[in-house]
Amino acid sequence: MSLTNQRHLFSIPEDVTYLNIASLSPSFKSIEEAGIQAILDKSNPHVIPISDFFDPVIELKQLFAKLIEANSYHRIATIPSVSYGMATVANNITLKPSDEVLIVDEQFPSNYYIWKKLTDRFGAKLRIVEKPTSKVDSGKEWNKLILEAINDNTALVAMGNVHWSNGTLFDLKAIREKTNQHNSLLVIDGSQSVGALPFSVQEINPDALICAGYKWLFGPYGCAYAYFGSYFDNGDPIEENWANRLDSENFAGLTEYQSEYKPLASRYTVGESGSFIYVKMQVAALKQIIEWSPARIQEYCKSVTTSLVQKLQALGCYVENDEDRTHHMFGVELPEGFNIDLLKTKLKERNVYVSYRGNYLRLSCHVYNTEEDFIPLIECIESTI
Repeated sequence: MSLTNQRHLFSIPEDVTYLNIASLSPSFKSIEEAGIQAILDKSNPHVIPISDFFDPVIELKQLFAKLIEANSYHRIATIPSVSYGMATVANNITLKPSDEVLIVDEQFPSNYYIWKKLTDRFGAKLRIVEKPTSKVDSGKEWNKLILEAINDNTALVAMGNVHWSNGTLFDLKAIREKTNQHNSLLVIDGSQSVGALPFSVQEINPDALICAGYKWLFGPYGCAYAYFGSYFDNGDPIEENWANRLDSENFAGLTEYQSEYKPLASRYTVGESGSFIYVKMQVAALKQIIEWSPARIQEYCKSVTTSLVQKLQALGCYVENDEDRTHHMFGVELPEGFNIDLLKTKLKERNVYVSYRGNYLRLSCHVYNTEEDFIPLIECIESTI
């Protein structure tokens, strides 16, 4: 069954058109309630049992594992940020001078700096696959260039499922197949896709998947998730915290120091992961996303933006082909000579919130948006032209 508009679950003011979830998601009401209750509990710490250090975290990992179709929650680590997850990956990789780390053009900084540092450390090469200059089937051409760039020297490919600024969709199945042929690792940044676009670990089999939690996963700022495949089963975490060691639930025996970690990816979970406030909010968020389902969210976003894209193209704007981009987030290149500063002023006056990337607008929507939400956006662009 298709999704209907879900704005009633949110507290977004009626006069606000929010098209910027790719930067920061709004909380729906059940997340607010979970957070408020957790804050009240913290005011009375005697009501918080020892099990709350562990059981809600397990539930959270189980929910994220279900969302990405991972076969074990032990492969999930709860972390504070994408940069933390990428640093964990890099901490367990050794390169040769002949090795290459492959990334795509204009990736988000968290998925660039760490690979620049890693390749510099070992004297290896950071190879960037640039975006095609032609607008004819640019998404298909970009995917082709990525596949051609993977070779025997490729130690690791690090990229998103989609491009964070324009929504270009990357063919991860084909890329995974090519990396397997050359024994290359595949590390995916799912921050702009997981939760709004179907993703299956069983289908793609990445070596690692790192996701910010405060965008399409509706968590509070300061939370993220990581999936680690078998390559990292016996790796070194970037910190040592008591909760990640075997039998840490036994508070009376904490000073009977344990050399063994908990199974699989648990060793990579950040210290104080049992945050009584964050975890309850994250659990509420993931339950709702799973109920909606990423496939139905994607379908809904396509239904409310199809007419918008046609109108934008009629005004001389460029939007990537439907089949080569996502529908929950995409870039809009404005006509040459367009007065972007004037548009910013007009959109602000109309309470329309988008992201700006040079001469591009990045539009990101969700189940709280309707086709009518885009009317003021079109009117502002049209009047500026």
